Amino acid sequence: MNPFARITKPLWPAAAVGLSGEGVALVALDRRGDALAVRRAGYAPLPEGLLRPGFDEANVADAAELADALRTLAASAGLQKRQRWSVALPEAATHTAILTLEGASASRGETEEMLRWKTERTFGATADELRVARRKLAPDAQGRTRYLASAVRVSVLAEYESVFAALGWHTGLMLARHFGEEWWLARAPGGSDSLLVSSHNEGFTASLLRARQPLLVRSVTCEPQDRADELYRFLLFYRDRLNGPASEEGEGVAVNLGQMLVAGEGLTEQEAAAIIEETLQVRPRPLRAGDVRLSLPSAELDFAQLAAPAGIAALAFG
Repeated sequence: MNPFARITKPLWPAAAVGLSGEGVALVALDRRGDALAVRRAGYAPLPEGLLRPGFDEANVADAAELADALRTLAASAGLQKRQRWSVALPEAATHTAILTLEGASASRGETEEMLRWKTERTFGATADELRVARRKLAPDAQGRTRYLASAVRVSVLAEYESVFAALGWHTGLMLARHFGEEWWLARAPGGSDSLLVSSHNEGFTASLLRARQPLLVRSVTCEPQDRADELYRFLLFYRDRLNGPASEEGEGVAVNLGQMLVAGEGLTEQEAAAIIEETLQVRPRPLRAGDVRLSLPSAELDFAQLAAPAGIAALAFG
């Protein structure tokens, strides 16, 4: 089975691991009426250099040490007996893009061949070197077919799988962190566009959602001091795509960015809000756990820190 695959299988575990170069989080959820609640959770920083996320190189410096850190955290969170998990992989270990197919409808075989070619060209590796999570999106304004694709190298995925195997954990689903974070934005009330900025030591992933689906997605690798400039460029593209003379979405459409979620390490909510206001002349409302009917058992738990694993664990509830 491909654990980095389309989200089609029901009954995923209601618990997930969230990994980044900075730390690891564990979350187990319960349903309470029409809301969700964090039943157990824990977060621990990782020693510098233990996990070095990247798309093209080895990620785990010491598999045994990482397994020990996960085992210790699971015990402290009261989750040491759980064996079935979903996983939010480090953002820098994955690349995500929207693939747009030109031309008229093709047969399934022709579509798959075109997607394979676009995947290899976009991610810079052969299909055999990659595991790809893919789902079909609504057509764009020109009626072109779109797919959201996120890829991880087989060799990188194997590193993480070996750590979980050493713990005796069964991981049926592994996805990029931003998929879990986007889950909350897609379920937030309101009809405006939403912005996710998932930041990490190696850069960030920015995703704009419209009608609860990704409109623009960009995975950026950059130095820490360049994050603000790169986010500014991404927002300019969003603004010009809406309002520019060659706009694919139609001229004269006002920017309607109503809410945002800034997760991860390296770019604060205040910094992102200032860049958005400067670029778009709007100040979106930050998303909080209460906005998406998620109950946190302690005020000390940081929703932005837990959003990735909690969002992937929430797939268990549909």
